[in-house]
Amino acid sequence: MDPILSLNDARLTLDGNAGLVDILHGITLDVTKGETLALTGPSGSGKSSLLMLMGGLERATGGTVMALGHDLTAMTEDQLARFRRDHMGVVFQSFHLIPTMTALENVATPLELAGHADAFDRAEAELNAVGLGHRLTHYPAQMSGGEQQRVALARAVAPRPDILLADEPTGNLDGSTGAQIMELLMSLRESHGATLILVTHAQDLANRCDREVRLRDGRLDPVLQDAAE
Repeated sequence: MDPILSLNDARLTLDGNAGLVDILHGITLDVTKGETLALTGPSGSGKSSLLMLMGGLERATGGTVMALGHDLTAMTEDQLARFRRDHMGVVFQSFHLIPTMTALENVATPLELAGHADAFDRAEAELNAVGLGHRLTHYPAQMSGGEQQRVALARAVAPRPDILLADEPTGNLDGSTGAQIMELLMSLRESHGATLILVTHAQDLANRCDREVRLRDGRLDPVLQDAAE
């Protein structure tokens, strides 16, 4: 079976205040359809940057990033935006909800952009699925961090993406709320069948994934990889 995501010698170099900074060094990694993959490692190891490469939100400066048979490194920004709209859901650590929109409108927006006539019905169903049926008309500022994260999850899964990317989905939440989000992530993955790739510092969340890939200094950690093999 061909991988749903495939990185071959993927590199990322960014222009920082002190000049060029090498963020990722020759990452080669395949992710299979339906897999749950945890990206772990110390702060600054490149986990979130790798997730952004996988989603085409950062462009690799070397190597290739293939998703569903398409070369993300060869796409224009408009092509990448359309590809994400049609195939990917992204959950950011800071939620990125639109503050002037209600929970229902936040979730319905990507569905409307994708041309779904039933956008608001589907958005309401997804919010009910994450336990927020009573918050449809509330704005982000009127909700707790855990509730905002659930809105972000509903928005990401509503278009039924092939690939769901989540950056520290429990990172800004207290222990009990984080546990609820963990359960929700796994249940949404089971119900929707998406390939789930998440960045996490939470080892208990990583342990629930099919596979864990650890990064250190922008490289795959060979010790963990050897242990997995």
